[in-house]
Amino acid sequence: MTDVGSTYDVLVVDDDFMVAKIHSRFLATLPAFRVVGVAHSGTDALTAVATLRPHLMLLDVYLPDMSGLDVLRQARQEDPQIEVILVTAAHELDAVRQAWQGGAVSYLVKPFEYEALAQRLEHFRQKRAMLNANDVDQSKIDQLFGVPGTVRETPPAQLPKGLSRETAELVRRSLSADEEVSSSECAEQTGLSRVSVRRYLAYLEQVGLAEVRLKYGRTGRPQRLYRLR
Repeated sequence: MTDVGSTYDVLVVDDDFMVAKIHSRFLATLPAFRVVGVAHSGTDALTAVATLRPHLMLLDVYLPDMSGLDVLRQARQEDPQIEVILVTAAHELDAVRQAWQGGAVSYLVKPFEYEALAQRLEHFRQKRAMLNANDVDQSKIDQLFGVPGTVRETPPAQLPKGLSRETAELVRRSLSADEEVSSSECAEQTGLSRVSVRRYLAYLEQVGLAEVRLKYGRTGRPQRLYRLR
């Protein structure tokens, strides 16, 4: 299984046909992800993994023929490169523990806001980007292994009303110190609306975690470009 550009193939696995369809529709709004298959049972999921070779599987625990946790273990045994995000109503500690031990990249409990799924997809995307890089420094290695960064690497605890720490971190992680991005590009990367992204970018600039440069064209208003400070 190899990455093709910046697009990642996704297999959606859920016994509820409508839920699987909603997941697929949401993924279709994210440029970096492409749904290549949908399965409604564990057996079909394992067959799809073998034939489609997806980069990522969104997987429910409750399936009609077998546990999604068994699907996780078998899928990663057959293809260690596949990443799995559990998207399920199962919230028992034992299920979470088995998912973590089985190598799941994330675990999201239903019901949830799709912004939460977008955050986990962005975490997956950044992880794969780091693994495909030529070299990494200690801070990127820490991010890859889930080690908290320094105080300056994360937004302060107190945020303005209406903003969440998790989403601020998602937007911050979409920025780079080496390359400038516009708010529209940031919105595409994170799966958030442009209005929400602008609010978070303004906040990150205010607290000194991001810097902005105005790019003037021949006509119209200047474009605001952001990068990590």
